[in-house]
Amino acid sequence: MSTAGAGGAAVAALLLSVASGLVPAAAAEQPPAPVEKCRVGDKRLAELSGLASDGSAWYAISDGGSSLRVFVLDPADCSVRGVRTASNDPYDVEDLALGPDGSLWLADTGDNRRRRDNIGLHVMPPGGGATLYHLTYPDGPHDAEALLLDRTGVPHIVTKEPLGVAGVYRPSAPLAADRTVPLEQVASISLRSTQTPGGPVRGAFGSVLVTGGSVSHDGTMVAIRTYTEAYVYKAPDGDLVAAFQREPLRIPLPNEQQGEAIAWEPDGALLSGSEGNQPVRHIRGVEAAARTPGAQGEGTAAPPPGGDADQAQPPAAPGGTGMSAGQALLLAAALSGLLIFVTRRLRRRAR
Repeated sequence: MSTAGAGGAAVAALLLSVASGLVPAAAAEQPPAPVEKCRVGDKRLAELSGLASDGSAWYAISDGGSSLRVFVLDPADCSVRGVRTASNDPYDVEDLALGPDGSLWLADTGDNRRRRDNIGLHVMPPGGGATLYHLTYPDGPHDAEALLLDRTGVPHIVTKEPLGVAGVYRPSAPLAADRTVPLEQVASISLRSTQTPGGPVRGAFGSVLVTGGSVSHDGTMVAIRTYTEAYVYKAPDGDLVAAFQREPLRIPLPNEQQGEAIAWEPDGALLSGSEGNQPVRHIRGVEAAARTPGAQGEGTAAPPPGGDADQAQPPAAPGGTGMSAGQALLLAAALSGLLIFVTRRLRRRAR
């Protein structure tokens, strides 16, 4: 090979490696868009706030309430098959998780005015009744709408913060019904605003407010949601704290009136639900997409359907470029032009 050819090949390899590093999502598998499954018509679920699934039934709760009520839904048409109840009087239930033993965990964590001395978890076993566990934050009251139950049965609470940095808290000691257990902060989640449409909050704030969460059935995937997005984190060893140190897969959930519910199906799909008797939407293949090397979200993210790639602002990758897909493509084009220019100069020198 001539000197010019060798030089051109080296420059080409360098520039292509840089360009490929800036736009890793171009060839990555993208999760499908949300598809409507059925509409929640029951007025008792007009403020749908939490979802869980065991594969044959969905479990749903409404925001707030003066008693514990979990509605068992038919996934075929969103109709109510039955209601599981308990006599506990909650303050403000916001989310729902399904334990491996079939127990339902209700997060009594809502605190819009941030004035509660403690929060609660109501655990409803399959045989009926409920046990209330009191917890307290180490740093004062928080509003929280997301409950994550890891595969060992340890609950994690994710706060709802308007500036986009949510706290992740878990009990510092085993839960006990006869005493208040302190929480400890174990992680934080920093989210960037997006232009995905939807939600009750105007502007970009709705895209960073955490409104729900769910852990996959095998405990190796974590999903949290805002009014407009879902973020999926890999937890191959079941460690939720370690999972939040990784870059998530971002999935836009556009045009939900007040999206607060998210749940994993056993097959690796996600369910998304909203207040206002809206449809429950199904996003298939999420777990597989999140496990794909170079999946979108690892340094970049897909724009919302029908949106502008240059406007979507994905979560910044640690140490990454933080560039939008459109900016990365423009830079790649510029690098291609530079490659042509350098190659021509090297050829002239070799003559």
